[in-house]
Amino acid sequence: MKDFDVYAYGVVASSELHLLSMSFPPPDGYAEIAESHFMTGGEALNSAIVLSRLGVSVQLDGNWIGDTPVGERLLKTIRDYGIDTARLRVMKGFPGVREIVFSDEHSRTIFGNYVDLLSTTRKWNPPQKADLAKARIVCVDPPFQAESALVGAYAIELGVPFVSIDCPYDQALSSAAAAVIVSGEFRNRQYPEAELSELFAEYQQRAQGLVVLTVGDDAILYGRRGADRRQLKPYRVKVIDSAGAGDSFRAGVIYGMLQQWSDDQTIQYAAAVAGLVCASFPGVLNSPTHAEVMQFIQEHGF
Repeated sequence: MKDFDVYAYGVVASSELHLLSMSFPPPDGYAEIAESHFMTGGEALNSAIVLSRLGVSVQLDGNWIGDTPVGERLLKTIRDYGIDTARLRVMKGFPGVREIVFSDEHSRTIFGNYVDLLSTTRKWNPPQKADLAKARIVCVDPPFQAESALVGAYAIELGVPFVSIDCPYDQALSSAAAAVIVSGEFRNRQYPEAELSELFAEYQQRAQGLVVLTVGDDAILYGRRGADRRQLKPYRVKVIDSAGAGDSFRAGVIYGMLQQWSDDQTIQYAAAVAGLVCASFPGVLNSPTHAEVMQFIQEHGF
């Protein structure tokens, strides 16, 4: 019996989320803010919260927490979701990782200090192999370079499956993952000239596990090495807040893997989780329970 269902390692941030009642403005333009909320940011943290809402036990590790009132509020918020924060370190003199997000019906725009986090001295914990050994599945973010790669190496050594996101197809965090999820945002940045089907094939032929390419409102592509590529059209919802869509989708994939579902059922479930998060505000903090996801699938079909 494992101590935790999931060990999540990666970015932990506070976020101010502003919902716009109109499209994000051009330079020198204006847009009306309809609602503002304190939120969480960072892929690992958001996935952990969504998993917790689905009834999954999570231990969280990653970057340091700022020794500030915002940092205190962030840590309390994480604990309120029942997430284990024993490894999270509050660092004196550190302002914390923070972002401001503007979300309209079609897009989200993020301002933050992630470049400072990743381009100066290390501001995150090294992973502890003993923590990974206590989990059924590992959820890892790639930005912490050597430490992120070490999470993957520990998981392989321990025989614990891991799920990663947005990493190049020739890296072990992609090829050795039980599932790798690649967003359109990452593809456009990393492989701007690549044709979608050819890029999927590059991931697929190297992968030991499931490959998933999300394409916004277009079909989700997924498959395994040696198998036909499959696709699923995302659920049609009225998008209120898309800021946590990718993190929520990953949480849904991890949930399906914990249940040992088929790839089709897992992707369907993940799409439903992401759809429900996008249709609520603030999405991640108000993410659905398992019962709500199943009801949504029953009402909207496969």
